Amino acid sequence: MTRFNKIGLIAAPALALMALSGCATPFKADVARFQQLPAPAGQSFAVVADDPKLAGGLEFSHYADLVGQRLSQTGYVAATDPASADLIVRVAYDVDNGREKVRSTGYGGPDPFYSGFYGGWGWRGRWARPWGYGFYDPWLFGPGGYSDVTSYTVYTSDLSMKIDRAADNRRLFEGKASAQSLSNKLTYLVPNLIDAMFTNFPGQNGESVKITLPPEKKG
Repeated sequence: MTRFNKIGLIAAPALALMALSGCATPFKADVARFQQLPAPAGQSFAVVADDPKLAGGLEFSHYADLVGQRLSQTGYVAATDPASADLIVRVAYDVDNGREKVRSTGYGGPDPFYSGFYGGWGWRGRWARPWGYGFYDPWLFGPGGYSDVTSYTVYTSDLSMKIDRAADNRRLFEGKASAQSLSNKLTYLVPNLIDAMFTNFPGQNGESVKITLPPEKKG
């Protein structure tokens, strides 16, 4: 019974991390939006890169198509030529290099199943120490009880979107969606950030909301 409990403590952090990184985990994002957009009435739009490093790439083109699909669902119309568009939609996205975090679990005191000292002296490496059935082993449990430490990396991703009226360059919308994840894959992050951005789009002016997207259905 004691051994089973110890194994459970060792496995708990690993299982927690697996749950965080699993494909069944909901995607959570913080979204801030400022907008003075008129009601959609067939205005045309063109999606362009707000970061010159993204312009012209096939990757950006894919994400621009996703943004365009959501705008079309809202009631806007994709322009055949950016020069003739009523609205210019500027999009940028990024993910950082990540930050390492440490998670520890354990008892706040000695192992309740090994609370006495029975036996004599033995050796662990170079150090003499008491041994025997039922003793509290500081090599195993640590000074404050049993503990397990796991490190992992958390990445912060963000998507920004700005909409300007082409006629006078007036800014009509500014939005940013940010999320923390154990993944740094843009192919996973950017589509989810776009979905978060367009949840209840365009939103209230000056709002900051937390968006939770359901996990992707299997099959």
